[in-house]
Amino acid sequence: MDILAKPSLRGLVDKWLAPTAAVPARVTRFSRMPLERRRYVCVETAHPTGTLSIFFFRHDDGSWCVFPPAGQRPAMTRLAA
Repeated sequence: MDILAKPSLRGLVDKWLAPTAAVPARVTRFSRMPLERRRYVCVETAHPTGTLSIFFFRHDDGSWCVFPPAGQRPAMTRLAA
């Protein structure tokens, strides 16, 4: 995989949950976060100790990650004279 490639949601689900035909992963929840309307998906699968659920968050560059994107912070800029 190219280091600069954006991780796909399917690739991350395969990496973190390793679903199989016998133990599939399924989307249990999806929506947008209230403040900035960014997307998230909750995927779960069966695990020997119980159900394993992971939230995946869509970032501004189109990639999916297991951590939410950083919020927009106020910034000061200098106006050109």
